[in-house]
Amino acid sequence: MSIARGYTRSPMAKVMISLPDGLLARIDGEAQRRGETRSGFLRDAASRQLTRMDPHALDSELERLRKVIDKLGPFESADVIRQERDALDERDRRRL
Repeated sequence: MSIARGYTRSPMAKVMISLPDGLLARIDGEAQRRGETRSGFLRDAASRQLTRMDPHALDSELERLRKVIDKLGPFESADVIRQERDALDERDRRRL
C-alpha cells in the first residue's frame, strides 16, 4: 500500500480506523492518564503487539517442544544442571 505524496509533512502516515465508542473512550482515558496523545498511545500499543509472538506460532512451538521433551524420557533436573556446571568449570580450568 502506498501513501500519496504530500499527504503528510512528516515521515508518518495518517490512518483512519473504526473503533467502537466504548473502546475509544477507554483509549482516550488511558492516554490522558499516562499524559500521552491518542496517537502516541495507539502507536505504542501497535508496536508492542507486533513484538509479541503470534499465538498460533506460539502454540505450534510449544507442541514441538512437548514432543522433544517426551522423547527425552524421565530425567533428574539437578543432574542436568550439575553436568552443565561441571562442563563450564572444566572449560574455565582449561583457559588457565
